[in-house]
Amino acid sequence: MLSEKFDFYSPSNITIKDLDPELQRSLNVVAKLDEFTYRHSQNVSNLCVRICQYMNCNNQFTIHCMVAGFIHDIGKMFIPPEIINKPDRLTDEEYEIVKQHTTKGYEFCMKDRNLIPYSDGPWYHHEALDGSGYPRGLKKIDIPYSGQIIRVADEYDALVTKRQYKTHVNISETLKMLIKDSEPSTTTIALDSLSQNERNGKINKKPLKALFKVVEDDILYEITSVMKYVEYLQSQIRRFESIQKYEKKMLKTKNENTKKYYREGIRLLLQPGETYETYNQLFKEYQDALTYRKQRIKDLYKEISIIKHLKL
Repeated sequence: MLSEKFDFYSPSNITIKDLDPELQRSLNVVAKLDEFTYRHSQNVSNLCVRICQYMNCNNQFTIHCMVAGFIHDIGKMFIPPEIINKPDRLTDEEYEIVKQHTTKGYEFCMKDRNLIPYSDGPWYHHEALDGSGYPRGLKKIDIPYSGQIIRVADEYDALVTKRQYKTHVNISETLKMLIKDSEPSTTTIALDSLSQNERNGKINKKPLKALFKVVEDDILYEITSVMKYVEYLQSQIRRFESIQKYEKKMLKTKNENTKKYYREGIRLLLQPGETYETYNQLFKEYQDALTYRKQRIKDLYKEISIIKHLKL
């Protein structure tokens, strides 16, 4: 059985490969990061582009966010690998060390003239609109919009990775977590008496709304991928149904020449690795796989409906 091929994120129509070769050479340093962080950097860059496009940002700003998002974790090169790759929960001391990647990434960018314009990626992506972020505890007015967009993309991909999503089924639960981060944290003071900064959550609602559209696109992309796989499964099931028909006719006839004819027909329908003795088990596996994929398509459409009804 062929494996189902599906990338979690739809491809972006603008990529790092479209940039000036000199800038690309500077960006190659990202490939020195561990595989997990490198993949995360690619994902955040992709999400930044698509969020910007849904926000109708101009092409120059979109490309800026793409590059800044790509290098947002560059400072992790300077964090000990045993901390970056630690499978268990970090201690308070280790977490403080990890937090240094923002400052170290900014300092690294400032030493490369090609990366200086994009140093806002490392420098601001962990700042929060309500002032609870790091490294400087800035508030909304002091955080550039690029940093606010990267924060949304970074947090979403981090949650997706942590929860080990292989499909967008139940992805609305992750979006609900982001909605909570977009809301003010205080519960004891009436909202109308709060200062402007106190009314902010950690992340900006406008790029978050755009992210919702991006996620819907990714769900539709997954549905299309699953439908293609369903077509493959259906073609294989039809093949097994033909084998089954030949088998029934072969078992009914007493004529040896006719039996031989049907047996040869079965042999021609079997694919490498399949045998007459095992085809029934394979047939069931394909049927079960088809049932599962059809239900997954229904669940994915349900996710789109849930996301459309989420309120920010």
